[in-house]
Amino acid sequence: MTPTAALDRDRATAAHIYQTGEQLRGEAARRIVGLDDVVEQVLITALTQSHALLEGVPGLAKTLLLSTVAELMDLSFSRIQFTPDLMPSDITGSEYLIEDQTTGERVFKFAEGPIFANLVLADEVNRAPPKTQAALMEAMEERQVTSLGVSRALEEPFVVLATQNPIEQEGTYPLPAAQSDRFLFKIRLDYPDYEDEARIARLTARGVDEPLKRVLTRDDYLEISHAIQSAEASPALVRYAVELAQASRPQSKLSPPMIKEYVEWGVGPRAAQALIVGAKARAFLRGRSRPEFEDVRALAPAVFRHRMVLSYAAEADDVNEERIVQALLEHIRYPGQGTGTRRKSLWRRVWEALALTPEERRRVA
Repeated sequence: MTPTAALDRDRATAAHIYQTGEQLRGEAARRIVGLDDVVEQVLITALTQSHALLEGVPGLAKTLLLSTVAELMDLSFSRIQFTPDLMPSDITGSEYLIEDQTTGERVFKFAEGPIFANLVLADEVNRAPPKTQAALMEAMEERQVTSLGVSRALEEPFVVLATQNPIEQEGTYPLPAAQSDRFLFKIRLDYPDYEDEARIARLTARGVDEPLKRVLTRDDYLEISHAIQSAEASPALVRYAVELAQASRPQSKLSPPMIKEYVEWGVGPRAAQALIVGAKARAFLRGRSRPEFEDVRALAPAVFRHRMVLSYAAEADDVNEERIVQALLEHIRYPGQGTGTRRKSLWRRVWEALALTPEERRRVA
């Protein structure tokens, strides 16, 4: 395939995914009020077959949002309420004895647990003990579960969206850093503003749950997911994502003074991977065949906030992850950032090398 033909194919794919994304947003808006950025990040998580943490106080429609996304994408949905007495077998399933009616012999049969679904909501994941959390993490990482030494593959796609309640931390088991790192994003949900909350009150007061129109079939979903995963990112964008990740580490020469003072441990290599994967999906959802630096910058807070360990000095000075990420974005610059003539010229040369149309170059210049 010639470069021109490949570019035309990528643009057609981007246009198709953009139209699909608009349909998904439009249908979701019939049930979910506001939360535009949250909806987009959940769609990115689902379409890349990744996993995400959602953090917000009760009543912000987390469960409704995720069940709505599953319905629109024709995905089987399962909700697991994590509690201190939840056992690993309550998630993965368990073996039980049955008698074979023909031979009279007793054999073990496996009963699948709620983890066997395309989209799994792990509600209040930090309330289950570490052993149960570990069973979930095996499923997330290996896309399989193990019972009595037998491994069973989970059906594709498999996406876990876990929620955490930022209040009432008594009796919880915070996720270790190694387990948090397995989530693509940590998505924060805030209270709605007055207009959105008034609209929510009006909608729920009607007591009518209108059926939604399914936007994707399972095959359509897998086709879009594989197209996003196989898309390419420019070397300049990959370099920018890696530099952001490295600059978050206090021992790095790239890190600004704020990182050295307030960060104990920076993000790992998965953060740069997450930035690139997320940027590709965000670009497609916005009708572009190639991710831009702004896609990386927009997703950096969701990618970094659960992967950094802040120091005691940060807690004492009331410095949170959002301020740290903002400092990183201000410190690490990308080609074309700023108003200098030479930088703008370099910016244009980069995008011309990527064979973008003049309209696309004007949008990112």
